[in-house]
Amino acid sequence: MIKDFGRYVIMFVLLVLIQVLILNNIQFSGFVNPYVYILFILLLPFTIPGYLLLGLSFLLGLSIDIFNNTLGVHAGATVLLGFLRPGIANLISSREIIEKGNTPNMKQLGFASFLKYVVISVFIHHLFLFYAEAFSFGGFFHTLVRCVLSSAFSIVIILASQFILFKNVD
Repeated sequence: MIKDFGRYVIMFVLLVLIQVLILNNIQFSGFVNPYVYILFILLLPFTIPGYLLLGLSFLLGLSIDIFNNTLGVHAGATVLLGFLRPGIANLISSREIIEKGNTPNMKQLGFASFLKYVVISVFIHHLFLFYAEAFSFGGFFHTLVRCVLSSAFSIVIILASQFILFKNVD
């Protein structure tokens, strides 16, 4: 992780800027809001210490909250994702890959495992995010539809980024 510090800083800044400047302006009928900034959390090495993973998750969410003026909703969702990520990784990946400290990308995990990893992670993040944002179960199905559609759109963008940008990253 230390040798790749610069790469992770650049990825953090780029993902926050892409989210804030481009993706936050994409909305289809108020149902689809892609949140791709969580790719930063998903691509951190499996061997990252828990306190650092949670700290970076909080910092990422707080950065998005500052630009969106959302009072900690994104920070809560990203910390939840950072907390659950080791369990998700154990669920979808072999112990050998996790112990090697590999970066969880499509090249290391394979398409099927990476897809499961991304789908579970994105859906958990979006589910918490949209229900915390609504802060009510009054429009339960409306919020659930928003969550599912936004998750699907975010997953497509994340997978496309793996095919296009991060294909050669170890």
